[in-house]
Amino acid sequence: MDLESIRTFLVLSSTRNYTQTADQLFVAQSTVTNRINELEKEVNARLFLRSNRLVELTPEGEQFQLYAEKVLKLTENSLAEISSFRKYKNYLRIGSSDSIYEGHLAPIILNYQKKHPEVALKITIGMSGQLLDQLQNNILDVVFSYMPLKKSQYHCMVYKQDNMALVTDVKNTKYKRGITQDELVKENYLMCNFALQDVGQFVRGLFPRYHQFSLEIDDCSKIIPFLLNQTNYTFLPVDMAAPFIRDREIRAIPLKDFSPPVINSYIIGKRSKEKLWSEIFRTKG
Repeated sequence: MDLESIRTFLVLSSTRNYTQTADQLFVAQSTVTNRINELEKEVNARLFLRSNRLVELTPEGEQFQLYAEKVLKLTENSLAEISSFRKYKNYLRIGSSDSIYEGHLAPIILNYQKKHPEVALKITIGMSGQLLDQLQNNILDVVFSYMPLKKSQYHCMVYKQDNMALVTDVKNTKYKRGITQDELVKENYLMCNFALQDVGQFVRGLFPRYHQFSLEIDDCSKIIPFLLNQTNYTFLPVDMAAPFIRDREIRAIPLKDFSPPVINSYIIGKRSKEKLWSEIFRTKG
C-alpha cells in the first residue's frame, strides 16, 4: 500500500476538503483524487462520502483512519530508528504523561543526554491510555503512565509514589490554618481526572454523589491557569506544585480532618530495551 496515498488520506480526513489537501501536500487536486480512488480500489471500500461542499468519512473510512495513523507512525519511527543506527549507538523512544515528565523526568533526561550524546532519545508527551497503545503498537519503547500494564513482554513497576497537596491561588487567604472536608465541598473544586486512578475516586468520594464540578481536566499540569487569581481549589502532586509554590503563585492548604491522597506512576518498558531504560531512569528492573 502506497505511503503517499495513506498520507493523502489522513490529510483529507483532517481538512475534509480536496483543495486544502492539495495545497498542504503541494500537489494538484487531481493527484489527491487519483490517490484516494486508488486507495478505495485497493481496500475495496468507499472511504469518503463526497458532495459539492462536503467530504465526510464513511464508517469504513473511520476504521481505516485508525489503521492509517498506526501504519504511518510506525513507518516514520522505523525509518528514523534505521537512520539513527548510522549516527548513534542506541535509540530509545520514551512516552510520558505531561505531569510525570515535568515532575520527575525532564532533569533526568537532560542530564543523561549531556553525558551520553551517542544515544538518541525521542520523547512523546500524551495521555496514559494513548501512550500504552503506542507502546503495544511498537511506536514507543518505554512509557511513564498513571495506568499499569500487565503483559509478559513488558516490565511494569511503580516508578514514583507522589503525595498530593490541596492548592489554591496564593492571594486566596481563606483557610490559612487548614480546611475540613465539609468546608472543601462548599468551595469551587477543579477536578483532575488522573487517568481514573484511585486518586480520582478518592476526590469524588469527598463530594456528594453525582456532584458536578465546574471544570474537569484529564491532565493536571494544565490546571494551573485555572487557579491563578481565582478562588478555586484542586489537588496536585507535591513535586509538580513545588515550583509554583516557590514562585508564590499558589499555596498549599493544610487538611484538618482528612488525609491527602497518594498517586502512583508506573514505568512500563519493553524487556528487549530494559537495559537502556533502566540505566537512564535508575530502575532495578
